[in-house]
Amino acid sequence: MNVLKENNFNLKLKNLFRNFMLMILSYFIFFFLLGIINLFVLELDFDQYQQIEILEIFNESPWKFAFLAIIAAPIIEESIFRSLLKPSKSSLRIFICSILYMLGIVIIPEEAHWSLRYLLLFGTISFIYYALGNLISDGLYRKICFYFYRYYIAIWIGGAILFGFVHIFNYLDSFELNLVLFLMIFPRIIAGFFFGKVKLENKNLIWPILLHSMNNSMVLILLLPFNLS
Repeated sequence: MNVLKENNFNLKLKNLFRNFMLMILSYFIFFFLLGIINLFVLELDFDQYQQIEILEIFNESPWKFAFLAIIAAPIIEESIFRSLLKPSKSSLRIFICSILYMLGIVIIPEEAHWSLRYLLLFGTISFIYYALGNLISDGLYRKICFYFYRYYIAIWIGGAILFGFVHIFNYLDSFELNLVLFLMIFPRIIAGFFFGKVKLENKNLIWPILLHSMNNSMVLILLLPFNLS
């Protein structure tokens, strides 16, 4: 892999957009091949699975949907799935905080206004992040980082696959897997691959977060005509 060796912001920004274009191209190739298979080989019923809850949020509260898709989801999901990919001390702390965040989102009542809910969570997690810097020694952080560095390829590919499989819950309340569902989540596996790739190349968690946000922004733009109609 041609990892960027220079700490040059412009080079990393160009690499971000290059990976974005490669990801979009991969989507087009996948959907083109899927269309051929569906037309000439298999007749797959993709309409049997719908992201009903997500579409309801989009229709009822577009601002909430935009916040979740463009800001919250990229930060939280990348903190979970890419923070252990050749981690630094800070990204290890971010991983721990993201796990605590997932626990917190379950504890805080859903009746609370979504903006206050996330403000409280992010404020609490920020405090925990600061505390972890003082509670865990630098030596222990270095040992953990060294361990994860050794298995970065497995973490990269495994994280992309797990990222895709988690999105099955966009369509179902419980885990289930069949050919149709696998094909529906496969673009997420493609996305996870490129999110990991840009993390390895640009050597900072902010870059997969930005790429994830760009990816979700594109989906939001495609959904806008349906909300306006």
